[in-house]
Amino acid sequence: MERTAEYWIERLNLERHPEGGYFRETYRAAETISEEALPERYAGPRSFSTLIYFLLAGDDFSAFHRLKSDEMWHFHAGVGLTVSLIHTDGRVEAIRMGPDPDDGQTFQAVIPAGCWFGAALDEPDAYALVGCTVAPGFDFADFELAEPDRLLKEFPDSEELIRRLTRA
Repeated sequence: MERTAEYWIERLNLERHPEGGYFRETYRAAETISEEALPERYAGPRSFSTLIYFLLAGDDFSAFHRLKSDEMWHFHAGVGLTVSLIHTDGRVEAIRMGPDPDDGQTFQAVIPAGCWFGAALDEPDAYALVGCTVAPGFDFADFELAEPDRLLKEFPDSEELIRRLTRA
């Protein structure tokens, strides 16, 4: 049986994510790290870690955003996708994820805290299902969706990439 994006959205009970795509949190550590034990960039305690399913389909994309924690991506199913990063020093990196290591794709990737990143499918009319682990755990207070004009001012050499992976 060939799986579709709709199959996974229904089967995994996914919902729309503000950055684009669909998601569902599947794990949140019961234990937390106190605010005093965390770097100053965190305002409050955080779970040790969190885990979600994340799905992109068709021409939808994960818009540029950044987190205060590292995020690990794990490829599960579908076609390849490219995770695009703009590091704090302006360096651009493209991580190709997918099922074919012989084609330069990887099953896992780490997005360092503070990097702007977004993702899009490598093939139209398809889908990719990944998992995302955040440690210390995800909190929407640590999530910043990029404003295109602000990102363009900061990284003018990446205009094409920024326009492709941001929403007005």
